[in-house]
Amino acid sequence: MRAFRHALKEQNILYIFVAVLFLVGVIFGALMVNALSLEQQQDLGRYLGNFFVTVNQGAEAGQPAHSYWDIAGLHLKWVGLIWILGLSVIGLPGILILDFLKGVLVGFTVGYLVGQFSWHGLLFALVSVAPPNLLIIPVLIVCSVSAIAFSLHIKNRVMLQRPGNITRPFASYVGMTLVMGLIMLGISSFETWVTPTMMRWVTPMLIHAPAITGM
Repeated sequence: MRAFRHALKEQNILYIFVAVLFLVGVIFGALMVNALSLEQQQDLGRYLGNFFVTVNQGAEAGQPAHSYWDIAGLHLKWVGLIWILGLSVIGLPGILILDFLKGVLVGFTVGYLVGQFSWHGLLFALVSVAPPNLLIIPVLIVCSVSAIAFSLHIKNRVMLQRPGNITRPFASYVGMTLVMGLIMLGISSFETWVTPTMMRWVTPMLIHAPAITGM
């Protein structure tokens, strides 16, 4: 019982650490928007303008099955890479880098949309970026904590020469990853069939909204 409480407390600390790391990444990503040159802002603005027109016309919904596997493949790659990095102690920094990078991507995306399109951009972020990431981020945090915990278990076994069977922790680690992978498949379904519909509610406003340059 004492060992279980210790493990639970240790995982709580890991959850807090990974969540804070992700949050720092979000803040860093949002601040990166201010470092863009005027030319980079204009290039991204033109790309987003074309993207909004495409979404508004419903062109992205032509092959939903193909889009689904593209989205699912991307999410499963994140989960799989975290799982692989968790198999060794040297993979620990890679897990933390991936968590930070995910935060940067989310922060930059939201920060740029708000910076360029004001409240229209915020509304688009709320229907396109926020809903799936409210599910994706907890899944990645769970995967990361599971990977870090397993990696530290391996470290204790090897460096401290602690006795014990590694089969059960490994099976638990694999099982957790598989469950998170299945959840990612469900999230991919939401992104493929629900998110585009929600985006089409907002894109007409963004097509006619002038981009704000020179942030």
